[in-house]
Amino acid sequence: MAVIRNSAEHQQKVYERWAPVYDRVYRGLLRDGHRTVARLAAEVGRDILEVGVGTGLVLPYYPKHCRITGIDLSEHMIAKAREKVARAGLAHIQSLHVMDAHNLEFADRSFDAVCLPFVITLIPYPERALDECARVLHSGGEIIVASKLGDGRGLQGAIEEAVAPLVHRVGWSSSFRIARIVEWAKRRGDFEVAEIRRVFPNGFFKVIRLKHRMAA
Repeated sequence: MAVIRNSAEHQQKVYERWAPVYDRVYRGLLRDGHRTVARLAAEVGRDILEVGVGTGLVLPYYPKHCRITGIDLSEHMIAKAREKVARAGLAHIQSLHVMDAHNLEFADRSFDAVCLPFVITLIPYPERALDECARVLHSGGEIIVASKLGDGRGLQGAIEEAVAPLVHRVGWSSSFRIARIVEWAKRRGDFEVAEIRRVFPNGFFKVIRLKHRMAA
């Protein structure tokens, strides 16, 4: 299987084009996944990092007692998110930064939960980004990933492979596998897959909870 990797430059160009219309296209389609991610993260703790905050579609769903930090590679997306925070008066959003997921500029063990809503398939080196998420996570915390994640089997898997080059042009990925995240957790040894939850539409999207095992 050929690997089509999204470079940072490619993604920034795509995000610049999508930023003005992103909300209109995705608000309804991703709403269930966004709500689920925000609720699960808040159940873990107050201090939450969102990687790939985009235009801020998830931000209104976090409970007001939480303290949210968001990052995104795209200045254009972050600008839209900041507008949304100011317009809606979302006081629980602590800060929004332009930052690379491969190199998080936060101290170790800074957050109770780290969320990656519909961004993991777009990151050039997902395992490296997950390692960074693990580094900034408190002991016993959770990494929560939402995305279109297939298993690569049957007709659906064949279709995902066939359309991968096409969807790459608009910044998406259709061929990212659940197994890739599961294998990352196994290799590290200090994370377990606590849950894989199917969300709208009809389980097409999935939310994965990766729980950090507290040291004995």
